[in-house]
Amino acid sequence: MKQIAVTSFLILSSFLGFSQQINPLMVIDDLENQKKWVDSIYGNMSLQEKIGQLFMVDVFSSDPTKKTDLVKGLIDNYYIGGIIFSKGGPKRQAKLNNEYQEMSRVPLLIGMDAEWGLAMRLDSTFAYPWNMTLGAIKDNEVVEKVGNRIGEHSKRMGVHFNFAPVVDINTNPKNPIIGNRSFGESRENVTQKALAFMRGMQGAGVMANAKHFPGHGDTDTDSHKTLPTLLFSKERIDSLELYPYKNIISQGLSSVMVAHLNIPSIIPETGYPSSISKNVVTQILQRELGFNGLIFTDALNMKGAADFQKPGEIDLAAFLAGNDVLLISENVPKAHDILVRAYREGVILETRLEKSVKKILYAKYKVGLHNYEPISTENIIEDLNSPVDEMLYEEAMEKALTVVKNDSATLPIKDLHNTKIAYVNFGDDSGKPFLNYLRKYTKIDWVREKSLAAYLKKLKRYDYVVIGFHRSNENPWKSYKFTEKEVQWIQKISEENKVILDVFTRPYALLDLESTQNIESIIVSYQNSEVAQSLSAQLIFGARGASGQLPVSAGDDFPVGTSVEIKPLKRLQYGTPESVGLDSEKLKKIDTLAWSGLWAGMMPGAQIIVAKKGKVVYEKNFGYHTPEKKIRVRSDDLYDVASLTKILATLPMTMELMDRGAINMDTKLSEMLPEFKYSNKKNITLKRMLSHTARLKAWIPFYIKTIDTVTGLPSKKYYSNKKDDEFSIKVANDLYLRKDYKDTIYDLIKESELRSRSGYKYSDLPYYLLKKYLENFYGTSLDYLVQRNLYQHLGANYTTYNPLSKFRKSDITPTEEDKYFRMQKVHGYVHDQGAAMLGGVCGHAGLFSNAN
Repeated sequence: MKQIAVTSFLILSSFLGFSQQINPLMVIDDLENQKKWVDSIYGNMSLQEKIGQLFMVDVFSSDPTKKTDLVKGLIDNYYIGGIIFSKGGPKRQAKLNNEYQEMSRVPLLIGMDAEWGLAMRLDSTFAYPWNMTLGAIKDNEVVEKVGNRIGEHSKRMGVHFNFAPVVDINTNPKNPIIGNRSFGESRENVTQKALAFMRGMQGAGVMANAKHFPGHGDTDTDSHKTLPTLLFSKERIDSLELYPYKNIISQGLSSVMVAHLNIPSIIPETGYPSSISKNVVTQILQRELGFNGLIFTDALNMKGAADFQKPGEIDLAAFLAGNDVLLISENVPKAHDILVRAYREGVILETRLEKSVKKILYAKYKVGLHNYEPISTENIIEDLNSPVDEMLYEEAMEKALTVVKNDSATLPIKDLHNTKIAYVNFGDDSGKPFLNYLRKYTKIDWVREKSLAAYLKKLKRYDYVVIGFHRSNENPWKSYKFTEKEVQWIQKISEENKVILDVFTRPYALLDLESTQNIESIIVSYQNSEVAQSLSAQLIFGARGASGQLPVSAGDDFPVGTSVEIKPLKRLQYGTPESVGLDSEKLKKIDTLAWSGLWAGMMPGAQIIVAKKGKVVYEKNFGYHTPEKKIRVRSDDLYDVASLTKILATLPMTMELMDRGAINMDTKLSEMLPEFKYSNKKNITLKRMLSHTARLKAWIPFYIKTIDTVTGLPSKKYYSNKKDDEFSIKVANDLYLRKDYKDTIYDLIKESELRSRSGYKYSDLPYYLLKKYLENFYGTSLDYLVQRNLYQHLGANYTTYNPLSKFRKSDITPTEEDKYFRMQKVHGYVHDQGAAMLGGVCGHAGLFSNAN
């Protein structure tokens, strides 16, 4: 059997005119069955059916039924061999695909242009980064994984050929049609990325297609609109444009798309498009490069081909040049008739027709069309938008981030203490996600002015100005350029301020800048997606690093390959649940629980955050500030975080003193607070207090003695509606406690009885005592102490005592309707009564913060 397979392979290779390399269309471990299937199908075909196999027509599933039904006529009457699906939606396309396949006697070969994923053509599908973004990644395994996922998506949609990767070497910044679709200008990098992408996609069972042969990267016109001319020598074409093909053909490339280009040095016929040049398609691609796979024309309705010859005639010319598949013919019926007539007149030989048709049939067998099954639409949207894709997109975008300039090691910004940072948004697209993520690390002011003078005046007081240049992420062809005004303003602002310029578009944008000398740091983030904005903000503050390289040159200062590596600091990251081993689907149950609480009236609103391994992977807001539903909960709204005060304020400062040797776990309360020397608590150790085994009462309702027993209101003996020297402790709106009552609180703690039973019993009282000890030791109040020593350095600008001194009331969620103590809505004041009676600052309660 083994001998038969080898013999069959040699005969077939010789018959089809293949070179000695393994043919990428063959299934080597099933070659006998593949050959039998191909021969059987071919042997039962009429001439008209054989000619029909050469055509692949375009279908838009977004088109009305009347138009998509026209394709059924082409299947019935002209026996077309394949369909290239374009704009539409997954379910609509799957339905059409099934209908077309059911009525076609020979299964249809299905193709798509899905260079960065199905989202290039279909709504409701996942978009991966553009090729130029991938070209910035040094780790080619990431590119292979992207190719594999795009292949999996294509396969799920019943697509057999993805017309990717683009292997054009984009050496011309003015190229109007390739640009972001190219992996870059380095032939080595383009080749490595193309190989990785091809391996990934073909590993998923979807055939790759290298395009646009021989190379569309150095044109300044679009072959969709005209015939571009490349006036380069044959040697230049051979050493640069053909370089990727030479390397990936030998690695099992399935197919090639031939472009419509006028290249006089390799096309002997004057003005001929490369797609109909026998020298290009047959001599160079097949004979010199030894390519055995399928050869597609670029779309024949493009002006680069359509303007050269009439419909039908251009199809014949393309076939005679050596192409196997005629893509998007302008007039299939006419072209079909012309090719049939050419066969009968001897212009097309049987051996030539057999070669192409059998190659097409071999491809159909390899992609499984001999065992065709309809596409299931069940869960198709979910299958095409997996958490795996989100995680991989994040990984790819992070590894693409490229720092090209970092004077004075500005990045990452390390010191957040008293550092004032402004954000300025240039470009035509939103930078709101970027700003939101910047604000997760420190206070950022969004400065918006209408004139340069106003900007310069406003920005004078800032230590750093982050300028985000945000260009549309809708598609890779959108303009990347700065306006003249933006260039001028960036130059002037950078002369007066330390500027971090973050470019959320292709690197060529930097060519517009007259000088970058005064700009401290420049980041190229490539795309303006929300993920790119999030990751770039994290990079600026050191939560993420940067390892990307420029895939193209952006002027003399930034040649291809420019890369300034940035090492991350240990700051909180933001990312996907799967990246830390959590399940997105399971986390969705949090949504259900939150909404259940809202619907049941347990709470009017909430902020919820989940973090693991130093990364926030879930962050959502629900509901409103109050049951009246007037103000929605936002990420930067403040809540009373109650007992979290213990671990966010008191304990860190206590730990610092332990590190300094001032106290230890065996230090007695009487040593910390000498006034307790003669109390029943004198021998209680810090360890006992912190472990809640000190036999202290759980809490003391200090406020009860200050309530008038007749009226039930705060007693005038202790409270006043106005602040003065005697009544200076603000416990609520228009309510001030006598300033000497602080001493009373500590006397009540000192004189309180100990519990008779030992063992664990939660108590707030140790944190009253630690507050007093810390304030005595440092000589300042606890709120100032933690702000100075902790929160300023962490950039925790939304964590504070007494928030009304820093924030608007509308930024703070109310806590409760107090009907037993303060007799008002508690809004912006600490809920805990004891902490309120100490001016809103205590060791066990008093802090306000957001979930972040």
